[in-house]
Amino acid sequence: MDTERLDELAAELQGKNQTVGGWGLMQLAAGSGLAAYAVWAGVLAPGFRRVPLRLQVPYLPSSTQQVENVMSLLKGRSGKMVDLGSGDGRIVLEAYKRGFRPAIGYELNPWLLRLSNYHAWRAGCYGKVFYQRQDLWKVNLCDCNNVSVFLAPSVLPFLETKLLAELPDEARVVSGRFPFPTWTPTSSVGEGINQSWAYDIKSVRQIEQNKAERHLE
Repeated sequence: MDTERLDELAAELQGKNQTVGGWGLMQLAAGSGLAAYAVWAGVLAPGFRRVPLRLQVPYLPSSTQQVENVMSLLKGRSGKMVDLGSGDGRIVLEAYKRGFRPAIGYELNPWLLRLSNYHAWRAGCYGKVFYQRQDLWKVNLCDCNNVSVFLAPSVLPFLETKLLAELPDEARVVSGRFPFPTWTPTSSVGEGINQSWAYDIKSVRQIEQNKAERHLE
């Protein structure tokens, strides 16, 4: 998130006295790497205390370009869209604006859920997009056609197993910032920290099956 946007959001929060409360200060703090870590350690981490350490993912807001890259990889698709670890909800909100129904974000941290709902209210979409306080590892994804993730590399190997076990063949998964470690992407867009990768589950399953057959030979 750029400095101008942080200043804008802080002013809005200060003037509107919404249930988001002191989140404006935390958003400002997230503008630098060191401050972001302080926010994570002191305020955001409590939402993850019941999640095993190796599966915890610190919050980093998606940039406008990252959101656009995710949407470009889902262009022409429709149906249910979920964001696993939805943070401040901006990907879910943009998905709804582009016709995905339903658009759902799963997030454990209550502060981020409040911020997500504030963003939805401000965009006139409150009650139309859905943010649920739920552990992404316990969500059943069997009816999801579109999935986005912005997660740490340490959790992606575990997520590969979950997604392959639950998603239908027609599903597409988009990973931002980091690719899945063993999957072959269908396509990719962007570069550096803004890069995103798309994976078609049917193709991934076929490749995994071929690997297994070669291993047995």
